[in-house]
Amino acid sequence: MILQLTQVQTFIDQFHILQDVSFEVPQGEVTVILGRNGAGKTTTLRTIMGLTPPSGGSVKFMGEQLNCLSPYAIARKGIGFVPEDQGIFSSLTVEENLSLAMLKKDEATKARLRFVLDIFPDLEYKLRQKSDGLSGGQKQMLAIGRAFVNDNRLLLIDEPSKGLAPILVEKLAQAIKEIKQHTTVVLVEQNFALASAVGERYVIIDDGHTVHQGLMSQLLQDRELQGRYLGITAIPRHGKVV
Repeated sequence: MILQLTQVQTFIDQFHILQDVSFEVPQGEVTVILGRNGAGKTTTLRTIMGLTPPSGGSVKFMGEQLNCLSPYAIARKGIGFVPEDQGIFSSLTVEENLSLAMLKKDEATKARLRFVLDIFPDLEYKLRQKSDGLSGGQKQMLAIGRAFVNDNRLLLIDEPSKGLAPILVEKLAQAIKEIKQHTTVVLVEQNFALASAVGERYVIIDDGHTVHQGLMSQLLQDRELQGRYLGITAIPRHGKVV
């Protein structure tokens, strides 16, 4: 397992947001964190990255404890984070945003940049355009591209489809499938159609607790579980993002 969370607890100020979060992430797969709004999904990603450090439990990456490390040190271990607000520099061009994200300028990094531009051709067309002129979907592509150009073994992606048109969600799903051929992905996603199209495993968090986890193929067959924790009344067709 590339990532292990064991009985993780996290406070934000006086609020006990994560109370008992435990799950494992297999290498080379997409694991989707699901749950209702306010369940603790985003806080889980931020806890892994050290942005809201855990107050209890254990976070391990490739067997190494991350609990006491800074976000910068965690990123240097090979974990990339795409926050919901995307974290791009709007005053810089697309090319400058990608270049700034590169820790190295070696041939391997150039190959990953080429891969990013291949799966997100919109970015190549707009390399010299200021990022504040991009559409919402293009900004999301750029945010994911920035996280991928380095040799990250794990990508944490928070709500990538939020506010995107259906056609862009389709493109995003295909891009995530391509990316997972090269790195492990942990995805927080409210769009269950997207989650079920790209995810191989799922973790459900409810009120700061891990309440269920397993194979996505099993969750797709479990209407009762979907309704109880996700509020889903109709199951999307597997592999079809709607």
